[in-house]
Amino acid sequence: MTRLLGVALMVLILYVLLMGFFDKARSLDNHQVLARRLGFYGVLTLGVGVLIITGGIDLSIGSLVGLSAVAFGYLMNERHWQPTLAALIVVAGSVVIGLFHGLLVTALRLQPFLVTLCGLFMYRGLARRLSSTTVILPYESAQPQAEWLRSLLVSDTTLGLPHVLWLLGLLAVFLAVVLHGSVYGRYWYAIGYNEQAARYAGIATQRYKIAAYIISSTCAGLGGVVFLLEYRSATPSDAGSLLELYAITGAVLGGCNLRGGEGTVPGMVLGTAVLPLLSQICTTSRYIRSELEYTVIGGALLLATVTT
Repeated sequence: MTRLLGVALMVLILYVLLMGFFDKARSLDNHQVLARRLGFYGVLTLGVGVLIITGGIDLSIGSLVGLSAVAFGYLMNERHWQPTLAALIVVAGSVVIGLFHGLLVTALRLQPFLVTLCGLFMYRGLARRLSSTTVILPYESAQPQAEWLRSLLVSDTTLGLPHVLWLLGLLAVFLAVVLHGSVYGRYWYAIGYNEQAARYAGIATQRYKIAAYIISSTCAGLGGVVFLLEYRSATPSDAGSLLELYAITGAVLGGCNLRGGEGTVPGMVLGTAVLPLLSQICTTSRYIRSELEYTVIGGALLLATVTT
């Protein structure tokens, strides 16, 4: 609870600083931008947060987001698939990738760090193999359903909130129920806290660890679809770059212990909110040069991790 309050206080302070010192940040359009970034980053953070609770890690998230975005555009532009079907196939493919990761970690007993680090390179390479140029979201004249899907998942609002934030809310509620209100969540916490003891207690540890890897990869695949819908283009060489670090940082800031066994859904959402606020303060301030943006963000996040 102390960690949760500390992160909430940090989010409040950053929001007050942003709104208090930068007039343009107070506009409705800017709040919509912040909300969309929170929704997008949050989907990735929740996925990897569940995995971290079990004691795992996924370094391939950014590359998988890039591959999913490129594959989504490739299926629509080159194969002329309907956008909804293409999105479903991409997300289904990310489920298979999560299963692949889980089997390598559980059946072959490989280190999660090594497995997902290899995935980071492999999926980036596959994205570049699918397309050598930037893929774009087809316009309505070519794929009418693409704009409908974009409105459904990203651009439109309900009650003043963008749909991608509603998507995060639905995912957060679902995972909160599973993690904090079901026996499956207790099994995940037990595995992360002490996997050997959990196995002796009769928990099917391999099955639940595989499920956690599937959740993480599925969220990354969904994030890739949202990425292309939001930005309308994806470059195979760098789409999704560094997103694995943002997601892991958000989860850790929110109270997830990298050793496993700790973390809450509300904490993950609050931890996610730190990055878009801090990033916008850096880009808006005239006192911080653009080259130092990542330095400031990294230093502030390190300080927050140590003190909260």
